[in-house]
Amino acid sequence: MATRVSATEAARTFSDLLNRIRYRGEEFVVERGGEAICRMTSAGPSIGITARQLASHLGELPPVDDAFASDVRAAARKQGRLPRSPWGR
Repeated sequence: MATRVSATEAARTFSDLLNRIRYRGEEFVVERGGEAICRMTSAGPSIGITARQLASHLGELPPVDDAFASDVRAAARKQGRLPRSPWGR
């Protein structure tokens, strides 16, 4: 169940509310004049992808046509060389 907080209290304690949402999983309803205005809740976990999933998705792409592949190779050849690393790498 969401904790109700006034807009003034939310503004004064915004950082604390964010921490409570992130680390404790709490949820808040912000009110103005006794009327619910918004709900503050976790956006959820960031969407991650594994290398295996990436490879699978790339494998599902349609093949590149020869003209496009040729254009990419030509553009790559026109790129200048990177300067040598001052750290010898």
